Amino acid sequence: MGRQFGWLWTSYAVSTVGTWFAFDAFPLIAILVLHSGPGQVSLLAAIGLAVGAVVAVPLGPWVEFRRKIPVMIGMDLVRFVALATIPLAYWLGRLSFLQLVVVSVVVGAADNAFTAATGAVMKAVVPRSRLVVATGRFESTTWTATMIGPPLGGASIGLFGPVVTVVVDAVSYLLSALSVRAIRLRESPPVRRTERLRPADLLDGWRYILEHPSLRLLFFNGVLTSGLIMATAPLLAVLMLGELGFAPWQYALAFGLPCIGGLIGSRLSAPLAARFGSHRVLMVTGWLRAFWLLGLAFVQPGVVGLLTVILVELGLITCMGIFMPLFAAYRLTETPDDRVARTLSAWSISSKAVIALMTALWGVLAAATTPRIAVAAAGTLILATPLLLPRRTQITVDR
Repeated sequence: MGRQFGWLWTSYAVSTVGTWFAFDAFPLIAILVLHSGPGQVSLLAAIGLAVGAVVAVPLGPWVEFRRKIPVMIGMDLVRFVALATIPLAYWLGRLSFLQLVVVSVVVGAADNAFTAATGAVMKAVVPRSRLVVATGRFESTTWTATMIGPPLGGASIGLFGPVVTVVVDAVSYLLSALSVRAIRLRESPPVRRTERLRPADLLDGWRYILEHPSLRLLFFNGVLTSGLIMATAPLLAVLMLGELGFAPWQYALAFGLPCIGGLIGSRLSAPLAARFGSHRVLMVTGWLRAFWLLGLAFVQPGVVGLLTVILVELGLITCMGIFMPLFAAYRLTETPDDRVARTLSAWSISSKAVIALMTALWGVLAAATTPRIAVAAAGTLILATPLLLPRRTQITVDR
């Protein structure tokens, strides 16, 4: 794949591992250090996601008209500095709930800008015929970090406290910046705007997505599917740890072990597409990933219930592991070079906003009924999402 992609991949890997290592750090700091209640902890998660998405809206056009390598380094340094203020304030005895909220918003907005710039750099350093392989490696890295990060982070929290995991996360962004700095990419001078950014320009990413027949369908399919899946996460925690009486280690095992399916699926994505065609694999796995979620509504206590969760999650994550690299490569292929940052930024913002909205709505539904009924509702609705998959797409994959 080349040395330049290697450095890009290294940057993504170290920051992703750091993020998952510190996955529960903010809520745990709020609970253990600031003695916040459930309402404040929920507010922290919701505000960080929603406000971070709003702040990121003007960043898409801003990133588009700048060289991407300096933007990536800058966003890494922003995240490093923002996270570093938490242990500093803690050691000085000045840490507050407001600071956690502000840092989560800053990190969320910087994440969005970094991701948008990363897509543009990947398209520049990876040949079109190898995009599925490249996105597959990113996907496998995500699932590997998801599998090993939280257990290691949990052990670290138990030994050293939640603030130490934030330090590790901050350092990971510093290492990511050094990796990006090593990329030797001669970027073309960005297009110079002759006029100031107008409010209408903020919608350019969404405008391109909605005007593209296949991307429009993939957009609605993607944000709705991820929203419904993520909306069930807190409900399953309440159901399994409360009503069904699973121990915390069993809950962690049920959602950690199946991540190996994402690693396997992402490695199979390119070979399957090469053999059977990208469109066929995209369609089949897009349909298959919609059939698993409903099974979580029928989980029972005991070993059988634990195995049910593991098998359902394994099937879902394996399908996602195959689907996501093909989807990501197709999105890059179909987006012009001068629109990549705006398109990826708009996509990321929409996904985060929908996840936040659906999580809140499904929390209300669970409170009005039961967590099991709410999970069943999400599992039923997600069955309709494959109808939004495009009927004709084609991605060139090396054999």
